[in-house]
Amino acid sequence: GGDKIDPIAAPAGKSWSQTVVRTDTGYRIGNPEAPLALVEYASFTCSHCAQFSTTGGEELKREFVDSGRVSWEVRPFIRDPLDLITASVALCAGPERFFPLAENVFASQEQLFTGAQAAPEAAQNMGALPEAQRYTSLARAWKLDEFFAARGIAAADLNTCLSDTATVNKHIQATENAGKEYEITGTPTFLINNQVVPNVAEWPALRERLQAAGAR
Repeated sequence: GGDKIDPIAAPAGKSWSQTVVRTDTGYRIGNPEAPLALVEYASFTCSHCAQFSTTGGEELKREFVDSGRVSWEVRPFIRDPLDLITASVALCAGPERFFPLAENVFASQEQLFTGAQAAPEAAQNMGALPEAQRYTSLARAWKLDEFFAARGIAAADLNTCLSDTATVNKHIQATENAGKEYEITGTPTFLINNQVVPNVAEWPALRERLQAAGAR
């Protein structure tokens, strides 16, 4: 284990969990100089990731991020078209919106799956459309436009995000690169200070690792 790390105060009038910045491929919450940098590769359509979000997200922010000891970066790891659309919209929404939207998507997975299952042909027909229209049409077919509109993302913004094919393709490429670099076979996959934490997908086990590394 690591030595116990003393708490590090946040800037006046702010908590560390209100400090969010865009990174190369995701968003990071917390002290940018935190001694323990936690990275989570998460898929928005992965049930284990949803379980981690609902069981661990709040405690991770309150007990670990707010102490300044741990920063938490979420990098979407994209496995399917539903995943790609939700991740692209969340990434596009900006630092203030990313973490609340991610929590909401995880909490609403059943609803999202139901929408996608109701129109399975939409994904098959997608290839016939010009690239810039593929994901916007899929979002409409799967009622993702309504889902995000109810969460404050206007249809025009959603369309702008999803028709930006260069950025959408960059998200796909980032997933491929991460898969190779860290040999990711499942999600969530966690890194602490750029080292993969093996055999940990659930909050209690990760909490133990963070405490052992000094966040206690």
